[in-house]
Amino acid sequence: MSLVLQSTPLGPTDRLDLGPLVERARAVDPSLRSAFVAYDEGQRHLDHLFDGDALCITTGQQPGMFLGPLFTVYKALTAVALARACADTLGRAVTPVFWVAGDDHDFAEANHLYSLSPVNTVERLVLRERSHDAPSLPLYRERLGSDVDAVLAQLIEHTHETEFRSNILGWLSRHYHAENDMATAFAGALAELLGPHGLVVFRPTHSAAKRAMAPHLLKVLASATSVDDALVARAAALEAEGRGAPVPVGDRATPVLIEAALGRDRLVGDKDPFVARRSQEAWTLAQLETMAREDPERLSPNVLLRPAIETALFPTLAYVAGPGELAYLPQCVPLYHHLDLDPQRPVARWSGRIIETKVARVLNKYSLAVDDLAAPEGKLEAQLVKGDMPDDATAALLALRDVAAREYPRLQNAAASVDPTLKKSVQSALNTTLSALTDVEKRLTAHLKKQNDIVVQQVAKARHNLFPLGRSQERVFSVVPYLIRHGPGLLDAILAEVSTALPPLDAPTRRA
Repeated sequence: MSLVLQSTPLGPTDRLDLGPLVERARAVDPSLRSAFVAYDEGQRHLDHLFDGDALCITTGQQPGMFLGPLFTVYKALTAVALARACADTLGRAVTPVFWVAGDDHDFAEANHLYSLSPVNTVERLVLRERSHDAPSLPLYRERLGSDVDAVLAQLIEHTHETEFRSNILGWLSRHYHAENDMATAFAGALAELLGPHGLVVFRPTHSAAKRAMAPHLLKVLASATSVDDALVARAAALEAEGRGAPVPVGDRATPVLIEAALGRDRLVGDKDPFVARRSQEAWTLAQLETMAREDPERLSPNVLLRPAIETALFPTLAYVAGPGELAYLPQCVPLYHHLDLDPQRPVARWSGRIIETKVARVLNKYSLAVDDLAAPEGKLEAQLVKGDMPDDATAALLALRDVAAREYPRLQNAAASVDPTLKKSVQSALNTTLSALTDVEKRLTAHLKKQNDIVVQQVAKARHNLFPLGRSQERVFSVVPYLIRHGPGLLDAILAEVSTALPPLDAPTRRA
């Protein structure tokens, strides 16, 4: 496989002490089985969750077109690698679980993917746009519709035919089809892709999952004022410590959302009554309790409450988090305490770059480091191109013109003394010489321009690969074009690289 993987750690990797975490082992509620999607080895790991002594590593992400940016797969493979390492250390099964946040309603973030075309342009493939005044439907209620066929066609247009493309397109088509919603398509595609590596996928938008979450949501709503006060105090404490609190809290906004007239909406206030922030619809706590029994799909946790709900549902050793999650997870502590739960241990996901051979050649040719390409476009090129004529060539041309200007008149005078008619012949020879020098200069200039154009094009190719749209590769490109070019062996290569970057594990001390 013609690529190199380069790790770009998100931060220091602290040791993970499994001793106290192993005590979390328990069976997952059997009513949740229908909320999971699993294939191949993932099915065997799913079975372990429902025995009496289960443990898991969790991670998650909102749905995206064709699995969204690369970092989504990096998260999943980090969970797989960490689960394997924990299983080896503990001598027992540990299941990697991916939580698909299908309640998310940010359609503008999920409706597209980016691919690098065969002519080295960054292409945005869009399902469709949602009107600004349309209801904020959760993604699990957003049907793909026939628009998805056009995206698949664009993907074919912007990728080369390879030995892998047919299978990759077949895998996508099994899940990303008109009848499916965005969350179901994402969950199925991810479960099938990484099932051979043991990943299982959880759909918290499934009715069974919603019913299991409802009591925890209601408990938070029943103490909405004290929960809000605790979140505000926690945010202030973090800010005072210089750690930051990236998720806004306060203004009596609860960490519970409801599907209302304008789509997914934040519940604000206290139990007499709660009000949807945008639509201004109102419900008492008693009415929300009835909703939780009869229509639980309408309620969901926000970004701060979700980690605590996850801990309530699963016996989690650790949660694999991205940089944004690592930043806001400290804000969640009051919600764990309110639900009488112990926070799971966050572990940073693997972060890295895929450096394909064509890009490595450019880096090697110009002795560049990857981070050199992060410079503003044009700055690096200006350093590399040889825009001026070489000094020796400039000096030689000037000297030759000077000699011609000095010596040809002497020759002309001498020739005229022999025969006046020869004066024109010498002048003609002078003109030919000067023209020949000008032609040589033009040819040198043309070759320099061509060489400089090649430098600019090659640097642009490398930059578009590694820093598309001025951002990191893992936050822009989908995994799909890479799978089309390199096949499923790419996943094995990433998993091997991820495994080398895991935190050290401390096994529980054996009791005498």
